[in-house]
Amino acid sequence: MRKYRALKTAIFAASALMFLSASKDKAFAEQTTSVEYGVAGISKTLDNVYSCGDNEVSKKITELFNAEIYSPFANLGVSIASNYVNVRSQPSTESEIVGKLYNGCAAEILEWLEGDWVKIVSGDVEGYIASNYLATGKAAEKLADEHAEKYATVVKTQTLRVREAQSTDSRTLELIPLGERFPVIKEYDEWAEILLSTDDSGDDFTGFVHKDYVEIEVIFKEAISIEEEQRLIRQQREAERAEAERLQRLAEEEERRRIEEARRQEEARKAAEEKKKSEESKKEEDKPSGSSSSGSALGKEIASYAQKFVGNRYVWGGTSLTKGADCSGFVYTIYQQFGYKLPRVSRDQAKSAGRKVNISDRQPGDLIFYTNSKGTVNHVALYIGNDKIVHAASSKQGIIISKYNYRKVYCVRRIVN
Repeated sequence: MRKYRALKTAIFAASALMFLSASKDKAFAEQTTSVEYGVAGISKTLDNVYSCGDNEVSKKITELFNAEIYSPFANLGVSIASNYVNVRSQPSTESEIVGKLYNGCAAEILEWLEGDWVKIVSGDVEGYIASNYLATGKAAEKLADEHAEKYATVVKTQTLRVREAQSTDSRTLELIPLGERFPVIKEYDEWAEILLSTDDSGDDFTGFVHKDYVEIEVIFKEAISIEEEQRLIRQQREAERAEAERLQRLAEEEERRRIEEARRQEEARKAAEEKKKSEESKKEEDKPSGSSSSGSALGKEIASYAQKFVGNRYVWGGTSLTKGADCSGFVYTIYQQFGYKLPRVSRDQAKSAGRKVNISDRQPGDLIFYTNSKGTVNHVALYIGNDKIVHAASSKQGIIISKYNYRKVYCVRRIVN
């Protein structure tokens, strides 16, 4: 995979870099790569022009001077197919399909061919598509805001202040660490508005960072190979199977507890004098079956299970691990499938779920909470060890893994005994 330095300035500068990422639509892909263009791209395009036949040169030069040569998108194409266009191994509709380029995905144009075919590379896919499925030059530029995403990565400082407004005099909302990456909502001359999280009421928590301390990447989705598409489909099915198996085990545990409860009630009827003992036993039996394991072992099992759903969608109000959940819905369902009943929203979880522990004592399976600018709990994540969390981060990022201190921690609560 080729990598280039991330963009710090707007994409439309002549020396800009363009970053591409694989399509998640239908193919569930999230790979990234990058293509450098600008002056070098224009030179490459001109070389392609002079490699054409004599009858094509005049046409290509006219096209370039009308649109492409003035654009940093000269060697970049954006798919305008209604759904996707097949990438072929040869410039023929009879050749093998090696990948798919979905609508809005981008590709580097390697060569213009006769017969309205172009050779492209996008992600791990290299092949041929019909040129009428691509927007290039000025037309591609117009599609950037619609299809590309921007991300800001903290550079040059160990801790960066996220401000309430575009001023160093405004209130600090968050302190974010070096190397952490956040979606960009909007760029301004000197500032960028970033998305910190989407809370479980559906509201986006945003703030402003100075552009001197971040590198801004412009990210397009890219093509996905047939092999990768099949791998990701299998991965999704494995996550669904893991969830189904966990639910089956939960049902079996609940049935075992039901039978045990019936047995105890029968014993209580026969021996009233053991009522007190029976009640104490019932309290123990009503605890989740996993509580008999050490907290550390069960917490690790829960943390491992939660990571199976990384890459799935954020859906406000959702509690499905495979079809979409918000931050509190994600941890609510994870723990529900291990027999624990948590409050539904993060602010209530922070008050009463389990017991509070020191941040320095955090263990896999613990819940970590964060607040908004007013000090109200608005986000929750599940600690997985090695200073990392898994969480339904935001409407743009879905379920991801981050550093536990990607924002200032409010408190840590332990659910597992």
